Amino acid sequence: MIAKGVTLRGLEVFEALASSGSVAQTAKITGLSQPAVSQQLSKLEQSLATNLIEHNKRPMRLTQAGQSFLIRAKSALAELRLAHTELTVMDLAHLKALSIGLIDDFDNDLTPRLATILADSLTGCKFKLITAPSHEISKAIEEKQLHMAISANTGTMMEGILEYPLVRDPFILVAPKGSADPQGDIMAQLQDLPFLRYDQDQLISRQIEGHLKRQKLDFPQRFELGSHLALMAMVARNIGWSVTTPLGYMRAERFHDQVDALPLPFKPFSREITLYASADWAGQVPNDVAQTMRNLVQRYIIDPAVIQLPWLAGELRVLEG
Repeated sequence: MIAKGVTLRGLEVFEALASSGSVAQTAKITGLSQPAVSQQLSKLEQSLATNLIEHNKRPMRLTQAGQSFLIRAKSALAELRLAHTELTVMDLAHLKALSIGLIDDFDNDLTPRLATILADSLTGCKFKLITAPSHEISKAIEEKQLHMAISANTGTMMEGILEYPLVRDPFILVAPKGSADPQGDIMAQLQDLPFLRYDQDQLISRQIEGHLKRQKLDFPQRFELGSHLALMAMVARNIGWSVTTPLGYMRAERFHDQVDALPLPFKPFSREITLYASADWAGQVPNDVAQTMRNLVQRYIIDPAVIQLPWLAGELRVLEG
């Protein structure tokens, strides 16, 4: 039997505190106040009758008991989160057809998982799922070629289309490993490296270029790339630097040991990932798919990203509908 006082919230706080080593950072990750974080940890330690954290160390460090408990706690939380995600879409058996398009930022992890969850719920249904850049996905839903679409928000209303916000995805800077000290003048340090652009036909390119123009920042037009992974590979090879988002950064895991991800050294901005659905589909189905997607993004992108880049806490986040 689990000791009285061991709660799911307490385990989540402990997991976040173990990764950040800071009560303040844990408060940002969990959305709790700092006193509430300390209280949750205290209750958990009292319930287990052992210290999980060396409280006199800064940043905080786990005790040996805490290290052992963290392994089990992370495993248990992962299973609970996965179970919650799989149960969100309960029954789509009544559907005769479903076509959905997803932004290609999710190709690595989320698209296969969402496809599997939906397929398990769609008994006897004609099911179509495609992946493409945001501008192509948005066009397809606007032209009624898809029932639902998940893409970056274009910022314009589409007639007959409902919106379900999913994720706030802030823009970040990526540079070759060790090329920029975040404590110094980042732009001055990168002045000898060219700016790598996304292909101008892509929505993300228009969003970035529009923001740079508003900040009166102008960089020579030298490299323009239609492939996100090609862009990240060039950053990793010390060819240049770029602006992307955490979704893009996490997608390029193979290059993480060769790339630094940093906060923007100029005015921050972000994009919103949205689920679009035809007004004919208003109701429970798009709500269920949206919530499933939020769960998946939280589990497989946001949580790992915040552990790796703690300064993203509160900036990269799920948006409730």
